[in-house]
Amino acid sequence: MKIYRLHTKQNLPISKETAWSFLSDPKNLKTITPDYMSFDILSGADRKMFPGQIIQYIVTPILGIKTKWVTEITHVVEDEYFVDEQRFGPYSLWHHKHFIKEIEGGVEMEDIIDYKIPFGWIGQLMHPILVKPKLDEIFAYRRKKLIELFGEFK
Repeated sequence: MKIYRLHTKQNLPISKETAWSFLSDPKNLKTITPDYMSFDILSGADRKMFPGQIIQYIVTPILGIKTKWVTEITHVVEDEYFVDEQRFGPYSLWHHKHFIKEIEGGVEMEDIIDYKIPFGWIGQLMHPILVKPKLDEIFAYRRKKLIELFGEFK
């Protein structure tokens, strides 16, 4: 059982409050997700984030295949961090920690995702070919979009 990790950091020239307000609002996920993924929230994004919140999405990550994804917000510390975990979806495990830290001139956003791919050794073979490149592409898009929205950190 192989568990993979994706770890990213990005600095933005905004206040911690602005970063938290944007990142902790599930409706903003669509804004920072590539259009080709046809990201649509089905339910659960109608109120401020809280532990136990269930959010249901439809995404189209590859080959036009629509996939239902259900996440639970398991931990929230206002203006500091939150954790979402997949309850139903394409991964055997998805545990995503979002940290926001104030730094001089802005904030540092850190994402740590631990994930496991289904289908045993076939899934492990697909990781470097399909899964890892797709996740890298999604987070590169997110990085670019956040710079467009909030400016580049200098």
